[in-house]
Amino acid sequence: MKDMYIVVTGGGTGGHLAVARSLIDELYLRGYKVIFIGSTKGADKDWFENYPKIELKYFLETKGVVNQSFFGKFTSLFKIIKEAFFCKEIMKKYGVKKVISVGGFSAASASFGAILGGLELFIHEQNSVMGNLNKITSKFAKEVFSSYDLNSSIKDYPISEKFFNHQRVRKEIRTIIFLGGSQGATAINNFAIEIAPILKEKNISIIHQTGKNDLEKCKIFYKENNIEATVFDFDKNILNFMDKADFAVSRSGASSLWELCALGIPTLFIPYPYASLNHQYFNAKFLLDSNLCFLKLQNELNSSILDEIFKSDLETISKSLINIIKKDGVKQITDRILED
Repeated sequence: MKDMYIVVTGGGTGGHLAVARSLIDELYLRGYKVIFIGSTKGADKDWFENYPKIELKYFLETKGVVNQSFFGKFTSLFKIIKEAFFCKEIMKKYGVKKVISVGGFSAASASFGAILGGLELFIHEQNSVMGNLNKITSKFAKEVFSSYDLNSSIKDYPISEKFFNHQRVRKEIRTIIFLGGSQGATAINNFAIEIAPILKEKNISIIHQTGKNDLEKCKIFYKENNIEATVFDFDKNILNFMDKADFAVSRSGASSLWELCALGIPTLFIPYPYASLNHQYFNAKFLLDSNLCFLKLQNELNSSILDEIFKSDLETISKSLINIIKKDGVKQITDRILED
């Protein structure tokens, strides 16, 4: 193990944390010691509290500033700044020279700590619309990586190599998967219920990730209507289910979007309408502009979209999705970060 410590910071949601994990795995593989700095809020501890590839872990009592009252914003900002000085001292103690931020409110204190300490700060922006924190810290960053920005030196999204190992060209729809994320998506669940009888008539198998809130409702529907479906709320090995699918209906968070690309799965994206800066819509529009996906807002959803999907050239879409992303994105980004 090299003596050099590198800080990886950020999280809150799975999209940020998936990128953090890919970078942590690559740094660990190369023999570097990783310090992860996140927050007690969000999913950071669930992902990394017991992750063996991290040398040191700090989960700070910080939270986001947006969507709070004036007093709440002031309190959160004060806590972030206070913890930034703590992070600066941690980095100094372990001789950290490089800090990698994957964004999210969890990254705020460590990112500002890196700036205060005059360290090299690298940012990975997952979405097509830059988050508020990254807008500020990017002015001090040595480099910002983005799959959407033409100015980014590396455009391939850093997802796990296992997704590329399972990629294949989809030619026809025999199995469809509905992905609402770990928390589920009622709009996607309702759409699945609406079109399930049509899919049954066409002998199309259904895999449905419902989230915990709608799990029982969906199970009851499929049972009462005698429709066979694989139904579950959440599974850490979601790849096992995605691998079986020929088409997906999904939110358009960055990690999900690029994982589906790597697998070569044509997708109907239904953006989460309350995502910050409407970034999920613009994530999907990036593919839509090249005719590589289907896109509907929640209030536009109805079964008529199926006609368009069934008439489309899925094989061409699938091949193009596979070609739009290469599997060595995380290696390229890590190479650039480790340059002297």
